[in-house]
Amino acid sequence: MLTYIHIPYCDSKCHYCSFNTYVDKFDTRRRYMKALYRQLAFELKRFDAKKKSIETLFIGGGTPSTIDPELYAPIFKLLNPYLKENAEITTEANPNSATKTWLEGMKRLGVNRVSFGVQSFNADKLKALNRAHDPQEAKKAIENAHTLGFTHISLDLIYNYRGDTENLLLKDIKTAFTLPIDHISAYELTIEDGTKFSSTPEVRQEDENLAFFVTQEIEKRGFNAYEISNFGSYQSRHNKGYWEIKDYIGAGAGAVGFLKESRFYPTTDIEAYIEDPLQITEEHLTEEELLTEKLFLGLRSNIGIKKTSLSSDMLQRATLLYEENKLQSNATHFFNKNFFLSDELALFILG
Repeated sequence: MLTYIHIPYCDSKCHYCSFNTYVDKFDTRRRYMKALYRQLAFELKRFDAKKKSIETLFIGGGTPSTIDPELYAPIFKLLNPYLKENAEITTEANPNSATKTWLEGMKRLGVNRVSFGVQSFNADKLKALNRAHDPQEAKKAIENAHTLGFTHISLDLIYNYRGDTENLLLKDIKTAFTLPIDHISAYELTIEDGTKFSSTPEVRQEDENLAFFVTQEIEKRGFNAYEISNFGSYQSRHNKGYWEIKDYIGAGAGAVGFLKESRFYPTTDIEAYIEDPLQITEEHLTEEELLTEKLFLGLRSNIGIKKTSLSSDMLQRATLLYEENKLQSNATHFFNKNFFLSDELALFILG
């Protein structure tokens, strides 16, 4: 079982961000964390956490580094009895707010992995994306995390923003590999409705060659792709848990949970969530919908797809792809060797 905690506060709203975040509600933080505690206590019972321990815990956002470690302490006290020994405990962080003091506080609570939202080491690009840090802050934050002894450190990069070139992205990748990291997430810029960039969609480049270039440059430096956007000498157990369709608690305004065949959606409104964190909408998924998810997620990652989960027609189509050298196979699974073709392959198998 996995657990995800959503922190909806941000110092500034990135122009590409479509997540449920707020830049003007900082006075609600203490009350929000109490509401989170209430929802988590409820979810631990719903998910029967005494029988299924928590393998991974991920604190995401938003910007988790906008919350003082002392406000996380009661939540860790609540969750600790259910955490598996050697659980992967990740927090996202922004370089400008992840001070050495903040990182020290989170490490004391048990966090052993930090994922930094860097996006680029190019100052002009960071400004254009409306990031709140500069390249030096990003490097310093990562060095601080390493000095403090965090076991695993990751950073995010974005590509296919207008003006991105192979030269610019190569500098970003080379800089990343001078730092003490064991994981990179490289995301292609997408334009979502309701974001600042939705009014200027031309800021996104349509250059598929850059996607291949970024993948090749990261992989040639020893970080293998284990999903379309994720690379590392270490593979995040939390990420892989989603792609394996494991049960996961989703706590916080705008989070999503999953148990057996149902998804759970707490309210996205921060004030309403604080008032009643148990106002949760349930959505039941059909077997067909679950199988579709397994196909798409399995083919865009190294999880693969179980042969026994496929109907006879689907198995026939998957076998055809294997014979055409578009899929790899072992006794139990099919695997995709080109993640950029994952959606196309999944749609073909589904028929």
